[in-house]
Amino acid sequence: MAVAADAFVPAKVLPMEHRFDKHYTREEASALLPQIRTWLERLNGLRRDLERFDKRLSGLTEQGSDIGGETVNNWIRALADMQEGLAEFQRRRIIIKDLERGLVDFPAIIAGREVFLCWEQDEESVEFWHDLDTGYTGRERL
Repeated sequence: MAVAADAFVPAKVLPMEHRFDKHYTREEASALLPQIRTWLERLNGLRRDLERFDKRLSGLTEQGSDIGGETVNNWIRALADMQEGLAEFQRRRIIIKDLERGLVDFPAIIAGREVFLCWEQDEESVEFWHDLDTGYTGRERL
């Protein structure tokens, strides 16, 4: 039985679908850590400021006071600054998992699989990874 010559032409390999359009190497993620530490410190300071302003504004609202003025202006500035800081992470496709802990994930490819490089603020360098759906509890050492 004769087989056509084109019967063994390999199928076109389609590119693998990924959730993220940016992937970091361990070295790229590590190089960003000094800047990320600074951003996290600033964001946590702004978060504390917002909590303080919210408490103050809530107290004024309960008393039926006019809530305009400096406190509202400071709250709006802090909110805008926080939004700007969060945008830095978004632009770089770095995911903040827990702002207070300083827990962030960097999309990465390891052994052909899309995963997260996982880093927490008290860690010296990027030493862990986990699957996209397992989270912190699924962390494994690189």
